[in-house]
Amino acid sequence: MVKIKEIPLEKLITKDFIKEKLQEISSIVGSGFAINALSGGVDSSVVTMLGFKALGNKLRTCFIDSGLMRHREPQYVVALFKTLGVPVELIDAKKHFFDALKGIEDPEKKREAITHIFYKEVFGGLVKKSGARFLLQGTNYTDIEETVAGIKRQHNILGQLGIDTKEVYGYQVIEPLIELRKSAIRKVGRALGLPAEIYKRPPFPGPALSARVIGEVTPQRVEIVRKATKIVEEELSKTGAFQYLAILHKDRVTGIRNGKRDFGLQIEVRCWESTDAKVATPTKLSYDTMMVLGERITTEVPGVVSVTYNITKKPPSTIEAI
Repeated sequence: MVKIKEIPLEKLITKDFIKEKLQEISSIVGSGFAINALSGGVDSSVVTMLGFKALGNKLRTCFIDSGLMRHREPQYVVALFKTLGVPVELIDAKKHFFDALKGIEDPEKKREAITHIFYKEVFGGLVKKSGARFLLQGTNYTDIEETVAGIKRQHNILGQLGIDTKEVYGYQVIEPLIELRKSAIRKVGRALGLPAEIYKRPPFPGPALSARVIGEVTPQRVEIVRKATKIVEEELSKTGAFQYLAILHKDRVTGIRNGKRDFGLQIEVRCWESTDAKVATPTKLSYDTMMVLGERITTEVPGVVSVTYNITKKPPSTIEAI
């Protein structure tokens, strides 16, 4: 297992880093062909721009619609990158993911299922059809750190766990951002010409909204957390917080509607102050803001009768629930 050395933000020379990575990607791929995994998050967007600048038409960029993304996320990302001159192919893989997640409640098994579907079935199939021998993805230093430490396995960590991607999946994974944390990656994204709406985006997990559903992941439960997420992002985007999210709990709780008992759902809201996701502190939201969140979510998201706010630092909590 190769030891990865972090490049801290204060030591990052952006111009030199970009030049080095463009040369590295070009050298690895050579006369071959690569596929790029774009999700619209900061990391994958930066890798997309690096890959496109390094490879041009030798790169096939794909957005995998797993059915687990935020409201209209696939269409938004594809359209935005089109304006940047980067063609993106939208791949409908919703059935693959929901079939793989059916009946699974254990967090680690969910991650394993998503890893298998993403790398073996979806991208494995694309690689075989296209003849590509390389996959670019936006693994960052924190992903590795948390996985190797046993805190939680990030779905995109492969080689660092001893997985030979050439042998298992049939292609080599290229990870240009593996030495950087989020704050440094944002700096690189800005230098590459990405719009602020992309490089300043709050982090979003690789397993997408499945990381925010406690219990079984079904299309119906994802839709609930998707609607709650939209409200949370609308209300908290102006806080300037590092990250904000909604989590759907497994158990139902007792509520009241129209004078009668309503045995409904519970949404947990988290909002974080952080620079690198290594440590984080809950944002001190105003009482009025929390009341608006509670009112909107219980009114606009069918079945929700309770909204709570997480007040625990990381550690011992983590930013995402699953």
